[in-house]
Order: sequence, then structure tokens, then C-alpha cells
Amino acid sequence: MRILLVEDETLLAETVRRGLANEGFIVEVVHDGVSGLWAATENPYDVIVLDLMLPLKNGYDVLKELRGRKIWTPVMMLTAKDGEYDQTDAFDLGADDYLTKPFSFLVLVARIRALIRRGAPERPVVMTLGTLRLDPLNRSVHRGNTAVSLTAREYGMLQFLMRRHDQVVSKAEILDNVWDPAFDGGDNVVEVYIGYLRRKIDVPFNLTTLTTVRGMGYILSADRDGTS
Repeated sequence: MRILLVEDETLLAETVRRGLANEGFIVEVVHDGVSGLWAATENPYDVIVLDLMLPLKNGYDVLKELRGRKIWTPVMMLTAKDGEYDQTDAFDLGADDYLTKPFSFLVLVARIRALIRRGAPERPVVMTLGTLRLDPLNRSVHRGNTAVSLTAREYGMLQFLMRRHDQVVSKAEILDNVWDPAFDGGDNVVEVYIGYLRRKIDVPFNLTTLTTVRGMGYILSADRDGTS
């Protein structure tokens, strides 16, 4: 099994390389984003382990370009708690899994094996619900012909709600699927972001597609006239 490790911390990269080699993996290491993008584009790998903060081109841009080129190799993103994108859910960036530094090597190996068993993901399918359209390939959202600008968190929430459209989802389910597992805040943050979403996907279009089911959660449905 071939692994591409893109990590600029040379000591960490060598430690991980040796460990993975001892586990039977063939590991290629590069230390910057430009080299990582080139290697991932030119060579086949079973998994790419990609650091987020890299010289020349950060991991966010590397991953975005890979997916833009229709390269669906599973990507394990390495993030730092004090990194530039620490508030962004790695899955929203197009990653298949992520680990926060410092991490357990045993956990890294287990996650890599899981990604290999899962295989390369299929091309993301554009999601539609009434006039609402979400394209995972370029992470864009449109209501009809109008582009809707969302933050990474709002995008992640909308994507989850669209997957579960016409079903009531609880605050706990949204937290589990949209927020980082390490998030230790209250569930009121969900209500706040539901409000943000409504003001972007419903209010400007006089629609009421994202509604509250009292005591149960929220439901996203196809278009309904907001005046009705």
C-alpha cells in the first residue's frame, strides 16, 4: 500500500515514515504543498496524509486543487489546534478524515487502514432540494440562479441538513455531525447557526424551508412560499 506524506516538520515526517514502513506501507515524503500537489497528481496512492499548514501552498489549497482535478484519493488531514483553520471542520475542506496534532501513531495507522478499506470516494454528487443546490466539488451553494455565500460551518450544517432533508434532526445530531468531536460548548450554538442559515437561504427569497419542530429539532424541506 502506497502512502504520500506531505509534512513540513522533517523530524515528525521521518518518524511517521519509519513507523509506517515498519507496518508494511510504502511511504513517499514531501515537505511542501507544491511538491505534495505534484506528487498526488502524477502518482497513484492509496492514502494521502496531508498537513494543513505547509510552505508554498497550504493543505487547504492542495486538497481543493486535487478535488478540482477529480483526484479522489482518500485524504487524512493533519491539523494543529493553533492553526489558521482550527475553527474549520476538516471534512468541510474535502478531507476524508483528520487528526489533531499531537496524535497517537497507533490511531494514525488505524485510521489509514480504515481509509484504505473504504477506498477512493466517488465523485461528489450535486445535491438539490427544490431551488436549493449544493455542489460539493467547489463547495458552492445556489438558490435558483443566485449564489449564496456561506461560512465553512454554515456550509457543513446545510450539507448535513440536505442529506437528511424532510427528516427532523435534533441539536445533538447536528453537533455530532457538523462540529469537531472536541467541541465542548453548549448546544445553543446550533440554534444560532440555524438562524444564520435562515437569513441566507430563506429570508432573501421569501421562503420558509428551514423550520423548527418545537422540542424535537429542525427540518429542511423543498421550497414553500414564505407568505403562505
